[in-house]
Amino acid sequence: MPFSSPREYVEEESDLQTSEAANMAQINICLKRIFTIFNIFFMVVGGVVILLALWCQFFMSIRGGHNLEGRATQLFILHIVGVITMMIAVLGAYGAHKESKVALIMFLVFMFTGCLLMLMTGIPAASSYPQVKGRMEETFRKFVPLDKSRKDVRNMAEDIQKQFHCCGLFSYKDWENIPNSCVCSQEEEKEGKCQTVGNNNFMQQSKSIYAKNCFPTIMDYIQFHYNIILVISFTLAVLALLGMILSSIMIHQLYYPNRPTVMISMMPPKYEELYNIPEY
Repeated sequence: MPFSSPREYVEEESDLQTSEAANMAQINICLKRIFTIFNIFFMVVGGVVILLALWCQFFMSIRGGHNLEGRATQLFILHIVGVITMMIAVLGAYGAHKESKVALIMFLVFMFTGCLLMLMTGIPAASSYPQVKGRMEETFRKFVPLDKSRKDVRNMAEDIQKQFHCCGLFSYKDWENIPNSCVCSQEEEKEGKCQTVGNNNFMQQSKSIYAKNCFPTIMDYIQFHYNIILVISFTLAVLALLGMILSSIMIHQLYYPNRPTVMISMMPPKYEELYNIPEY
């Protein structure tokens, strides 16, 4: 029985190690790196959503406690979305690093579900915004005159007037008795932000009040929140779609390691010689 030379033995052992390494690493290394970068960015987006929720919570707590109570559910949803986004990113990074089929399949399912939820949130919000202004105006018209509205509506109107330096929802005439929250300071009078009007109650003197009404400012505030919802929804939807594509390709490579995928080929094709070596 012929013995192998030391050189042939080393070559056989090297080929065996190369074959074992190829069997262990079934996912393309370039795809792994792209997927890792994607999950890092995805995690950063989740952190930004959490920071945005904390910033809104801090901002509203400064402006007034009742604003925070009214937005508690929305802030809670933002916190949950941010935490879930970061957890899914960790799951995807773990699945790619360990080449775990279960983790990558779970990641794919979460990406598909998240993409649907974000589109279901963003598309109706984008399509319904043009009708929001008309509905808000119709609702606010029912509160006029503000003196005869409910106590919570009067308090809300006065808080808005103090915060945004405006008077009345549509005009100062929305008040039969103009409150002190409409009154300008001396500095604002010098800046030309005020107007002098007579009070509807003839027993009182005329007042210097804010010239602008509050409804346009309220609509700008609502539009700002709509824009936040749209940006978050469509950004997460696009990232979820990209995550679905990348995870699907990696799962394909795990189930069919010897079958080339159509997507990424970072290396140029190898060319074979077209001539035959003559035999003697």
